[in-house]
Amino acid sequence: MAMAVITQLRVSYLTNTLPPRKSWTSTYHSWNLSLPSSKSRIMHSKLSITSIALNDNKKEDKTRSLDQVKRRSREALLNSSDPIETMKMIDSIQGLGISHHLEDEINMQLERICDWDASTNLFATSLQFRLLRHNGWPTSSDIFRNFLDKSGNFKESLNKDVWGMLSLYEASYLGTEDEEILKKAFEFSRTHLNEFISHKSPEIGYRHIVRSLTLPKHLRMARLEARNYMDEYSHASNQIPALLELAKLDSDMIQSLHQTELAEICRWWKELGLVDRLGFARDRPTECFLWTVGIFPEPRDSNCRIELTKTICILLVMDDVFDTYGKFDELVLFTKAIKRWDLDAVEDLPEYMKICYMALYNTTHEIAYRIQKDHGLTAVAYLKRTWIDIFEAFLEEAKWFNSGCVPNYKTYLDNGVISAGSCMALVHATFLIGDGLSKKTISMMKTYPRLFTCSGEILRLWDDLGTSTEEQERGDNASSIQCFMGENNIIDENEGRKRIRLVIRNLWRELNGLAMNKTVPLSVVKASLNMARTAQVIYQHGDDKSTFTVDDYVQTLIFTSLPSNH
Repeated sequence: MAMAVITQLRVSYLTNTLPPRKSWTSTYHSWNLSLPSSKSRIMHSKLSITSIALNDNKKEDKTRSLDQVKRRSREALLNSSDPIETMKMIDSIQGLGISHHLEDEINMQLERICDWDASTNLFATSLQFRLLRHNGWPTSSDIFRNFLDKSGNFKESLNKDVWGMLSLYEASYLGTEDEEILKKAFEFSRTHLNEFISHKSPEIGYRHIVRSLTLPKHLRMARLEARNYMDEYSHASNQIPALLELAKLDSDMIQSLHQTELAEICRWWKELGLVDRLGFARDRPTECFLWTVGIFPEPRDSNCRIELTKTICILLVMDDVFDTYGKFDELVLFTKAIKRWDLDAVEDLPEYMKICYMALYNTTHEIAYRIQKDHGLTAVAYLKRTWIDIFEAFLEEAKWFNSGCVPNYKTYLDNGVISAGSCMALVHATFLIGDGLSKKTISMMKTYPRLFTCSGEILRLWDDLGTSTEEQERGDNASSIQCFMGENNIIDENEGRKRIRLVIRNLWRELNGLAMNKTVPLSVVKASLNMARTAQVIYQHGDDKSTFTVDDYVQTLIFTSLPSNH
């Protein structure tokens, strides 16, 4: 009966576009799991269902080629007996984004090198540590004690080993809060690598160092890294042709898969009819999809990407209601109605809010139905709770703005983690993945694991770094940067932004430690780490104008074919 009612009340059946009206408020909270402004809008017309359909014969040929090159790649990895060359190969496989084809072989080789003693080889020791920890194997940072002098500092003679220093720098980013030796490793290696590039040396490795100092491997978004690394690997003198060929085939097939997924999302979004009905709502399904490509980079997570993109699209519209259109008394009503989570609750709402309510209600129940069908899990109570929390966080921010109140930094950040939608997304992701969920794991969703809120804090802080300047220019209220500056008596905004980036670095150490606790399934841990990685990629453009725009990333990953010379 309930599903029949939902079907009858599809939002797409409602007509008459609402005119935009002058808002009582402005953006106090930032843009959630959204994207900063970009110079041009994505041309959705580039995508059509017919244009992306693969020819069946072509698909069969590609599948045959893929199977052949996978076999050659497996042989190359399994036949490798030199520990250092094996580790380099695994690092390349993961950089190329093809590890999902070779998971068993990678683990077999990691088991072999797990107890290997690299002794005084800084490069090998650092690479071994990074690969093992990245792939969930037990590791100890004590292995770096071999490289300390009597006073407990890294030996200065190590600075002559450029590749060793670079490997140490990359490994330091996987450190936890209590691993002081990796904090020293970070400062030591970063200082000497910066000295190296300051001489603008043409030596080999210069480009690699600059790229790592800009964004280390641990923080990179997997699909973008695969695209970038393919070009780098194609010019490597020690490349393994089978791996490069597998990466090309895999990239083409994943791009085709992403186009098919996006076509389905755009079809759903058009049918939902929210943007046609609401004059103020953002129309950005393609950009929302980029988030889920970041959170779920593996091809097997297609359904997760599609369903989670739907929640992000709707989140933006709800944000717009609170940000640019709703009057305060209407927002109070809206929040009360969401807390009731009852179809009868729409009766007291303005027409535009009824539409938004039904879109959210229908979509949440449809996702819950999919989870029940796919995994046998009853999730609707957990999914709706995340939305209730978001609306209460939105309303709290509206109250702050309406009263002229500027909260303290911790209050702002705690609330901002929820209003950004990070916990909503990760709870949805947990049930959509459906891996290894026990009653104990599911019960953790009631209070949100620290893994989720820690990742969410990184997202919120990057969001504010990327959007706070333009918000201040529009006269909006303080972001985390202003709250932090006020509490710490910082006058210069550049200094405030620098300090926020230090906070993010420390949050990453906490997140690394949480990821090692194994209190939630590994797939959920990966999604949490990937959310923090994706936030940096998406919002860094606002913090550093020299980086690519979100539009560039979307075009590269979803619409642009690999260059023919790859």
